Amino acid sequence: MSDNHGNTPAAWTAVIVALAGFVVGGIGLMLSPISMVLFWIGLVIVLAAGVVFVAMDKAGLHTSSH
Repeated sequence: MSDNHGNTPAAWTAVIVALAGFVVGGIGLMLSPISMVLFWIGLVIVLAAGVVFVAMDKAGLHTSSH
């Protein structure tokens, strides 16, 4: 296991983006009638979090600042 335990800018940014995606998707499911378009937009945002993480990792932002 790495020394940073996920406490890097890349990890935190990916978590924030994924959380935003879950919120958008959850709101879409709570609407009456259910908004599947909003749900799928939320899912795309969650998947984008993985892309953001990989891009930031390649940029060197997934290293410990210690």
